[in-house]
Amino acid sequence: METEKLNHKLYSDICQLIEDARSYVANTANKTITLLYWKIGERINNDLLDGKRAQYGKQIVSQLATQLQTNYGKRGFEERNIRRMMQFANLFPDFEMVTQAATILSWSHFIELLALKEPIQREFYLKMAINEKWSRNTLRSKIDGMLYERTLISGKPEKLIKRELENMQKGADFSPDLVFKNPYFLDFTG
Repeated sequence: METEKLNHKLYSDICQLIEDARSYVANTANKTITLLYWKIGERINNDLLDGKRAQYGKQIVSQLATQLQTNYGKRGFEERNIRRMMQFANLFPDFEMVTQAATILSWSHFIELLALKEPIQREFYLKMAINEKWSRNTLRSKIDGMLYERTLISGKPEKLIKRELENMQKGADFSPDLVFKNPYFLDFTG
């Protein structure tokens, strides 16, 4: 009986080591890919396009996508994804912030954020996703549930929302109002 407990403990401990290592590798890979995509987008935006050669830039991006797909496979290097990388670097120009966010959020999180039109709306969802460690699906459901818009409707001016976002970035707790504007919570409470 004692040997059986020891074997079970050993097995459990080793399983935990394996799970921890897998999680570390996955997180490291996600962060590395996200930062790579930012750097690719930034490089194309700054070095090739420089915001002035639109038609030439379209051709370059298309050719670059074809070349990258030849060398590295189609997955991740389609022209559409390269354009997302460019948009990513453009909408999130602060590499240090991206580096910190990438420790928690994956590339798929950022793709969800790229679709948002307003900078403060992107920042709101970015900071909420980081602080609450939302999965990509949770982030999508919060966006679909219009959490940001509900926060605005609640009478919070943009200035107050910006201040709360700054406080969240400094590590302070977010306002409970943000939770109470969640449509699921509102539906639940009537």
